[in-house]
Amino acid sequence: MNTFFPYFWAAVLGLSLLLYVLLDGFDLGVGILFGFARDEAARRHMLSAISPVWDGNETWLVIGGTVLWAAFPTAYALILSAFYLPICLMLCALILRGVAFEFRQRAGVHTRFVWDIGFTGGSFIATFVQGVVVGALVRGISVGADGRFPGGGALDWASPFAFLCGAGLCLGNALLGAGWLVLKSEDPLRERSYRIIPWLLAGVLIFLILAFLAALRMDLSVMHRWIERPWLEVFPLIGVLAVITIVFGVRRRRDSWPFAGAAAIFLAAFATLAASFLPYMVPFSLTILEAAAPMSSLSFIFWGAGIVVLPLTLMYTIIVYTVFKGKVGPSAEYP
Repeated sequence: MNTFFPYFWAAVLGLSLLLYVLLDGFDLGVGILFGFARDEAARRHMLSAISPVWDGNETWLVIGGTVLWAAFPTAYALILSAFYLPICLMLCALILRGVAFEFRQRAGVHTRFVWDIGFTGGSFIATFVQGVVVGALVRGISVGADGRFPGGGALDWASPFAFLCGAGLCLGNALLGAGWLVLKSEDPLRERSYRIIPWLLAGVLIFLILAFLAALRMDLSVMHRWIERPWLEVFPLIGVLAVITIVFGVRRRRDSWPFAGAAAIFLAAFATLAASFLPYMVPFSLTILEAAAPMSSLSFIFWGAGIVVLPLTLMYTIIVYTVFKGKVGPSAEYP
């Protein structure tokens, strides 16, 4: 059996999810912090810092979902069946967030608060639900003998561990968002963001400790991989270096360090989960080869999406971040 195409598309799926987690993560984090802004000037400054890139960041979620549907239809059907309710809730939250972002600029002074609530609420709900889904996948979902979701209650995915992961991702995205505001904004928003980063970092570290202890207590299958694959310990070391980078970046006021450190924490966490799950597409029930579409289908989409759409999207992302690099002043107007 030719394994190139299944593993190629698994790598594309992993790359798409990683870019979405990092890129849309920081603007979702800005949306969460938006609700704590002190005045209208700070809110407009925050929106100006993400306005050139926020909608393009969500493209990677679309690509990830499309790859999962086209290249791994069995996993797509299983995951969508297991998480139908939270995924629908996430999509509604993202729609609300996008509508609020565009409408608040044209709203009157007395109605703008409605769209502010929509933007913050949509950002928080979307982030929380994504964390819940990840936590439920780590905990494990039911898979029938035929490789399908056996059904059950609409809340089978819900658990204290999943909700803990949802809260942890909210803290993590807020940390990413604060790092982005430091990187892109000027005072006074920059200084305010510097002041909240230590608190958010402490929250993220507390979450990681609690999640680790909960996973040990629940004896999750993913924890056994640390015994089978001791080289996984390199990723927590990367996380430690990332924390040090954030701390020194805040103390020395190095604007690029907090965001780089927060991104490295996410990268280490993502790589830990990906390396722990391999070779499973749905841990620990469905492997990449079992979930893959027929070779003819994988080959067909390779010559279109694989060598045209994916490189163009990467090029677009690089160009956007290159063109809109640099600081955004307090007086800048988001379009």
